[in-house]
Amino acid sequence: MANSDRTWIEDFIDKNGEEYISVSDSIWEYAELAFHEYSSAKLLMKELSKKGFEVESGLAGIPTAFKGSASFGTGKPVMGILGEFDALSSLSQEAGVTEKREIVKGGAGHGCGHCALGAGSLAAAIAVKEYLREFKKDGTIIYFGCPAEEGAGSKQFMARAGVFDGVDFVYTWHPSTKNMVEAVHSNAIMGANFTFDGVSSHAGATPYLGRSALDACELMSVGCNYLREHVIPEARIHYAYIDAGGTAPNVVQDHAVVRYEVRAPYVYQVKELFERVCNVARGAAIMTGTDFRCDLSMAFTEYIPNNALASVADECMGEIGAPKWDEEDYRLAKAFLDTYNEEVLTCAKRDIAETFGEERLSEKLERPLDDEVHPFSRDRIRLQAGSTDVGDVGYAVPTLNINVATACLGNVGHTWQMTAQSCSRLSHKGMLAAAKILALSSIRTAERPEVIAAAKEEVSRRNGGRYSCPLPDSVLPPLETY
Repeated sequence: MANSDRTWIEDFIDKNGEEYISVSDSIWEYAELAFHEYSSAKLLMKELSKKGFEVESGLAGIPTAFKGSASFGTGKPVMGILGEFDALSSLSQEAGVTEKREIVKGGAGHGCGHCALGAGSLAAAIAVKEYLREFKKDGTIIYFGCPAEEGAGSKQFMARAGVFDGVDFVYTWHPSTKNMVEAVHSNAIMGANFTFDGVSSHAGATPYLGRSALDACELMSVGCNYLREHVIPEARIHYAYIDAGGTAPNVVQDHAVVRYEVRAPYVYQVKELFERVCNVARGAAIMTGTDFRCDLSMAFTEYIPNNALASVADECMGEIGAPKWDEEDYRLAKAFLDTYNEEVLTCAKRDIAETFGEERLSEKLERPLDDEVHPFSRDRIRLQAGSTDVGDVGYAVPTLNINVATACLGNVGHTWQMTAQSCSRLSHKGMLAAAKILALSSIRTAERPEVIAAAKEEVSRRNGGRYSCPLPDSVLPPLETY
């Protein structure tokens, strides 16, 4: 049966591939930012409804969060597949071209490939549903539409609202430069807007009557910069001015807003560091005679691969294999790699040599696409500085992310190059390979109750028996403020 299930999944997705490519390209064109992915969500929900899924929208108080469910027989086990579909600001770019060409000046673009992520996961969910129906298998498949991963996130709000309750396991994927079960422990993160309120005055005639909120922001930055020396080396502190209080230098700014995000390997470390940042803000307010408030609005729990699920996905990736590249694909990938500057290329060469061996460096620079699958090993799980709200799903139910190549080796995410490749033949091929791996992994896991039990035991050891959201119930999804 093992070979027949793979063959069935591959044939089904290949047969319907153009349909899923069309969905991905449409989402790419919409290029909608966090919490505003209305057209993208509508399209995905429409496709789910057409395929017989029962669709529910507005999950966890988020208009663009939804799920599509299909059940057969006993309805057990319950399988989940995550989809994302949000874009990034300022990354508008023409599709497939190897030079920077904005479509809309300053517009948004899919510089992380979430157009393919959402459509590939859709293809996988439909394939699983049709497999259950065709072979009269018991089970439920749920596509979870998860907005705003690039913003304040949605999955932690969804998990807190119980959206993932009763799900036995979840698979997801992410566009990448390599084919592998992601052996990454991502950082936890917490973010907030710090608003300072002071007193305006004439900066020349009566500055002594003013209390500068902008000064408070700047002193907070000074304090946080000194704080950096006294935190664990894995921690990160980021900031951006949201409102500098106006453009007139001769007016003492009576309001200003700065956004801070802190990262660390574990959520308990993030909470401790965040409180220290809050203390710096308190000090800045005291020094300037201003008032401040902290509006906490985002936090992700760290993501750690579920080893039980990884064993199944690794097996399925090995059987499906890497995307089937041709010479045109290799030429396009090299053209994209050649657009990067020497600093990026130096990093790319180092990474390629580490992955494929120094002796293959010249070969891979000429044909810079990953055409093999790299085996998973729990001993190789490494800390990565980035963060994702997939971690919160993983602390609620067994969850695993896989990476599939949709871009050239050495590619840097969140760039115009990634936007261009995300609507190209490279992304299309990678997306369909990912859909096959997700679908096959779901089917195989469903038929192995011992794997599901082991996967749940891993989650229980990590979360102490229940998911605890890093955000208090009072913090609502920041639909318009983050």
